[in-house]
Amino acid sequence: MKFEDYPAPVHPPRCAHPCEECGLRRNPAFLPVSPEELAAIQSFRRGTRVVDAGRPIVEEDRPSAQLFTLYSGWAFRFKTLSDGRRQILSFLLPGDFIGLQDEFAESHTHGVEAVTAVTLCVFARDRLWELFHGQPKLGYDITWLAAREEKMVDDNLVTAGRRNAAERVAMLLMHLYRRAERLGMAREGWVVFPFNQQHIADALGLSLVHTNKTLRRLQQLGLYKLDGGWLRILEPHALETLGDYFERPLQPTPLI
Repeated sequence: MKFEDYPAPVHPPRCAHPCEECGLRRNPAFLPVSPEELAAIQSFRRGTRVVDAGRPIVEEDRPSAQLFTLYSGWAFRFKTLSDGRRQILSFLLPGDFIGLQDEFAESHTHGVEAVTAVTLCVFARDRLWELFHGQPKLGYDITWLAAREEKMVDDNLVTAGRRNAAERVAMLLMHLYRRAERLGMAREGWVVFPFNQQHIADALGLSLVHTNKTLRRLQQLGLYKLDGGWLRILEPHALETLGDYFERPLQPTPLI
C-alpha cells in the first residue's frame, strides 16, 4: 500500500449547512432522526468552528459557553496536574458530543485538544434545557452519549488499574481501531493513527520509555504495524486476547 495515495487533508471538510445535508448523517454508524428532530438540532446549532492540530478546543481552566459535535478529525479530553503531568481521559472521533460534563460540574472539569485539524458543529450551552424540554428524544440521546462516555472512562480506569503495560497498549490499539473502523475510516485494513508515543503514554499512565519498549515489542511480535501515521492490526484475535478486549459489535449511536 502506498500511503501517498491517501494523503491527510490539510484542512478538514467544513460541516454542511443546513443539518439535513450533514455528511455524517449518511453514515450507518449513526441513528436516523425525524425531520422534526433534525429541525430542532438545526435550531440548536450556532455554526461551525475549525481548529488546527495541537490547538485547544476547550480550555482546561476556562468555562465554555458552547457545546460541540466533532464533525471531522481526532481530538482528546484531558486533565493536567499542577506540575504539568497530563492524563488523557478519552479520545474523540467524528460524531462525539463534547462539553456536556461541565453542565453538571461546579468548575471546569477538563480540556479538549485537537490532535489533527478538526471541524466542529457548535451549539449554545444555555439552550440545552430548551432542547431537553422541547425534544425529549434528543434529550435522551444526549444522556445516552454521556453514559457511553462514562463507560469509556470506566474502561480506561480498569486498564490503568489492572492491566499490565502490554495489555494496556493492546487494549488501546484495538479500541481506537474498532471505533475508527465502525465510522468507515478504514482503508484496505488501515486507519489513520495520528497519535505519538506521548499521547499513548498519557492515556495509559505509562512512562514514555516503557511505552516505547512495549509498542516495539508488540510490533516485533507481528501483532500490528504502524507506517506513516497509519495503523493496521495484523493479528486482531491475538491482540484482543492480550488486551482482554471483547467488545460486542458496536451499534449505531445518536448524532447531535
